[in-house]
Amino acid sequence: MAQSILVVEDEPEIRDLLNFTISRAGYDVLEAETAEHALQILDRSVPELAIIDWMLPGMSGVDLSRRLRKDELTEQLPIIMLTARGEEADKLKSFDSGVDDYVTKPFSPRELVARIKALLRRSGSPEDDLLEVGGICLNLSSHVATVGGNEVHVGPTEYRLLELLMRHPNRAFDRGQLLDRVWGRSVYVEERTVDVHVLRLRKVLQPYGLDRVIQTVRGVGYRFSPVS
Repeated sequence: MAQSILVVEDEPEIRDLLNFTISRAGYDVLEAETAEHALQILDRSVPELAIIDWMLPGMSGVDLSRRLRKDELTEQLPIIMLTARGEEADKLKSFDSGVDDYVTKPFSPRELVARIKALLRRSGSPEDDLLEVGGICLNLSSHVATVGGNEVHVGPTEYRLLELLMRHPNRAFDRGQLLDRVWGRSVYVEERTVDVHVLRLRKVLQPYGLDRVIQTVRGVGYRFSPVS
């Protein structure tokens, strides 16, 4: 699966142009016409990057960016602000809201794609759709996990769980955080469901001696700790 980018833009013509430009560059596009719609999408899944228009009906793009930065689920989400405002004071206000980059309308499609790629690199998103940590390699396009060139057969939920943990090595997640990020906030499941899927993930990694990379953090939850 390609990396996904959320586009929050209320003008249909610009939204269509963004969709065309970003899709042609090889990314999946999620579209939202308002900030409120964007929040609904983010409750279900968090993309690799968001492009947010400043002037949105209802909640503005600046206010949406501030809200995303205060939410643990989206605090690290790379954000590009898209706006017709080009004054220095507006740019400073935009950056103060927590955005990572700023693109002024009318924009060059080639420049926008270059900004997207640069921001994804800076934010630590893997290049070439490969994520390799601790002896495990994930192909983010095909959703295939391999160890030493051998395919490891993991279910779709276990794959998403492993990808999240590998993107944040040595960071402890509690069960609630894992439920939000892997299952989505709109899905209601018990926290012990996480334990079941961690057990399955450890089981498929055990033949390769890598089951211990998924560590239990007593009183907290789980973390991915690469074997040294």
